[in-house]
Amino acid sequence: MADRSPGDRASGAGRSGPVPDHVGDGGRGPEWAAVREFGRRLGALGWVDDLLVAGSLATGDHVPGVSDLDLVAVVDGPVGAARLAALTALHRELDHGVAARLDLGCAYVDRAGLPELPARHPTWTHGTLVDRVVSGVTRAELVRSGVAVLGRPPTRVLPAMSDDDVRDAARAELLGYWAWASRRPWSFLDPVLADLALTSMARGRHALATGHLMTKTEAVEHAAAPGWLVDHLRTRRRGGTVRSPRLRTGVIAWRDVRRTVALARA
Repeated sequence: MADRSPGDRASGAGRSGPVPDHVGDGGRGPEWAAVREFGRRLGALGWVDDLLVAGSLATGDHVPGVSDLDLVAVVDGPVGAARLAALTALHRELDHGVAARLDLGCAYVDRAGLPELPARHPTWTHGTLVDRVVSGVTRAELVRSGVAVLGRPPTRVLPAMSDDDVRDAARAELLGYWAWASRRPWSFLDPVLADLALTSMARGRHALATGHLMTKTEAVEHAAAPGWLVDHLRTRRRGGTVRSPRLRTGVIAWRDVRRTVALARA
């Protein structure tokens, strides 16, 4: 990784950048307002170097009320008890204020551990702090389409990823969590997991084949599902409310996961 020089810290160089053209609203929506306020508050702590936006908000695929906010912060050392307490207080305040109902999540990575993101890092998600891995797919999202709200752009924080690196990241995700899930078919009775599985498998197959990432909205159109279920996925992705047959949808999703995991193994 490229360290920030003392001059950068003193002058505030690289503290933020323009929102890329692919962000549909030019960064003017309430989600960006929350993320910018979050970056301002993190910067005031004095020990957060960078705040990077990944996921749908960075790619322009964010759907209000449907998508989460996925961020990664780089800190200047370990996140001990005092820092965890400060982050918990900050997130709770934001979750009840400017970031209410936005599902703002953030992983906190010790800069000494970069670029080994697959290690577990303190992560705020759904109202609590847990230890969670920053996946290779998230790293690929950051270096290929990520946005800096605080500090350096992602390409100065993390090394570039080749198409083969993206394939490896997708394969690791398929052979990790999704292989584990494939051995628990009952879990796909959860409609949220079933939808996630169908879009994730489409994204995984695309990454394995091309070395590139597709958005979740694009993945809906490539889901290995009958037309009626693709229509339902499309409606839910747009924020609509339509219910799919729970058992039938779960079976379709589980079988798709099994096939795609087998493909990744091959």
